[in-house]
Amino acid sequence: MVVWTRDELEKAYEGYRETVVQATRTRDWNCYAEMFTEDATYVEHAYGRMQGREAIRKWVTRTMSAFPGSRMTSFPPSWYVIDDERGWVICEVQNPMEDPGDGSVHNAPNITILHYAGDGLWSYQEDAYNPLNFLATTKKWCEHAQKAGNLPDDAQAWLERMSKLPG
Repeated sequence: MVVWTRDELEKAYEGYRETVVQATRTRDWNCYAEMFTEDATYVEHAYGRMQGREAIRKWVTRTMSAFPGSRMTSFPPSWYVIDDERGWVICEVQNPMEDPGDGSVHNAPNITILHYAGDGLWSYQEDAYNPLNFLATTKKWCEHAQKAGNLPDDAQAWLERMSKLPG
């Protein structure tokens, strides 16, 4: 079993957080995909399992350029823990959406599980959350944006698709 120092894991996680900030700021998520090994696994509770860096790149660039991902302003961690014996980092990540025009705050957290592979790369990520919480948060954001006269076309189209789903 490969063991990394706590310092290396702290630096790798700091690099991960900085890359997320850069990707969010620039809206270019290619740098995010580059943080993963070529054979990495990414488990996302609403979208399923992706295998390999290029699958992760395709998913993240598509997801974060479309509503509601395109309206999320940052992904700050609330807390994190490092298991330096096994190379795991686990954190709670906030997912705030932009102001819908009335000053209200809309956010849903998730738990992110990362496995370190060395050289600043990650071999595994899982984002654990209840998709229904994200759905409710996004719908509430749309209601506020609509009342404020700021509902963008992509959000309106998303609302229309959601209204056609069973349940």
